[in-house]
Amino acid sequence: MVRVLAVADEVVDSLTYGVGIEGKPDLILGAGDLPFEYLEILSTLCDAPCVFVPGNHDPDLHGYRRGRTGWTRGGLPTPDPGPAGAINADGRTVRVAGLTIAGLGGCRRYNGGPNQYTERTQRRRAARLRAHSCLRRRDIDILLTHSPALGVGDGDDPPHRGFRCYHRLVGGLDPVLLVHGHIHPFGLHPDDHRIGARTTSMNVVGYCQFTIDPTIGAVAVGRRRHGA
Repeated sequence: MVRVLAVADEVVDSLTYGVGIEGKPDLILGAGDLPFEYLEILSTLCDAPCVFVPGNHDPDLHGYRRGRTGWTRGGLPTPDPGPAGAINADGRTVRVAGLTIAGLGGCRRYNGGPNQYTERTQRRRAARLRAHSCLRRRDIDILLTHSPALGVGDGDDPPHRGFRCYHRLVGGLDPVLLVHGHIHPFGLHPDDHRIGARTTSMNVVGYCQFTIDPTIGAVAVGRRRHGA
């Protein structure tokens, strides 16, 4: 069983002191819109790798490349653009802590800021992710996104509507979990939702701890807290 601490959107200060973290997580998941320093602190505190996707309030991380001599952008050396040591899974499939994770960051386009996409653009990005994931020939354990799927725990206003293309993406990847942020519960306890044949869509704004067994696709949701 892999123990996961998933966070998104709202900083929970107590977590930076280890208060509220049950057990020792094997993996930190960041679903967007959090200070990169916060993800670094959690990863260091838990001595666990961090995988993240950017949200609409995060910097634009496109165009950065990591080589043997460090990070570059436009061919020029640059500091690490994201959380130090973390893995940006946006548009990629990665294997970390025994789990295969496919990632797709961003939300619906609403004001021209970074990490915002029209449905058409996100559909193209989702298709590339699906094709890349199929080439790896591994079952996907977690689909990590910032925005939810349309009609599956999303909001009514344009910036918080989910992406329709995520339904097809879930159908193609068949992950155990879709982990997302972006939708603030404002003190409520958001329900988990079923999407596709077996996927559970989970809103982790604030934080959520769970365990997952990749060998049999079982998920056990443990302590949950939403909101700071």
